[in-house]
Amino acid sequence: MDYLTLNRTAWNHRTLEHLASSFYDVEGFLSGKSSLQEIELAALEVEGKSLLHLQCHFGLDTLSLARLGAEVTGVDLSDTAIHHAQQLAKACGLEANFICSDVYQAGAQLQRQFDMVYTSYGALCWLPDLRRWAELVHQSLLPGGQFYMVEFHPVQAMMEGYSYFAQQAPDVEEEGTYTENASDTKHTMVTWPHSLADVIGALIQAGLRIDGIEEFPFSPYDAFDNLVTGESLGLTSDRPRYYQLHQGKPIPMVYSLSASKPKAPE
Repeated sequence: MDYLTLNRTAWNHRTLEHLASSFYDVEGFLSGKSSLQEIELAALEVEGKSLLHLQCHFGLDTLSLARLGAEVTGVDLSDTAIHHAQQLAKACGLEANFICSDVYQAGAQLQRQFDMVYTSYGALCWLPDLRRWAELVHQSLLPGGQFYMVEFHPVQAMMEGYSYFAQQAPDVEEEGTYTENASDTKHTMVTWPHSLADVIGALIQAGLRIDGIEEFPFSPYDAFDNLVTGESLGLTSDRPRYYQLHQGKPIPMVYSLSASKPKAPE
């Protein structure tokens, strides 16, 4: 099964719907709004740093990081997404480099290292082999460089009927998209589950040092079924937060992880 072609086709179609959605709010971005969410904004210090954004979609977060002073490079599988990322960069007058590539092949095109590598929200499930992914992260970092990721929690995926643990066969489904303007069109998509141990273990085996991990009971995105707002639970916040309950209690929705590439001994 050619999962890359299937997923590229799906994301090429998804990108066109996402560009027109209020979920992504491209008009708001063009008027100066950041697409970054509270979790990553609180954690990231990017000014003056070179940053590689893996699986960047059509570049809103990449360009939001550029607005914070990072020198950014974004990589994505979808040629449609990369085309529109380049157009958005021009429209905003932002310096950014965008590369269309499968994550596993990106190193051959990058031919450089970065101060930071970043990935976020709904990225890892599209990768069959976290070992190779973690090796790319390590390879792409300068000594002393930082890796930061924020991702949907695998427990949340369990609530959607997916396995928590790795399995021999991927999940192959006919799916639409998650934005409010989703059409009835469905595309074949291929995904893989990854536990927290899978992620952490792959990064450690690649030579990275785990510096921190946090878990959050909310999602900044209204992108799943059966969500309730923090407001409905009597919880106040500056930004919208969405919760999923199991037996009346919030489940973990998101986790963040920071790691670093050790400097060579002097």
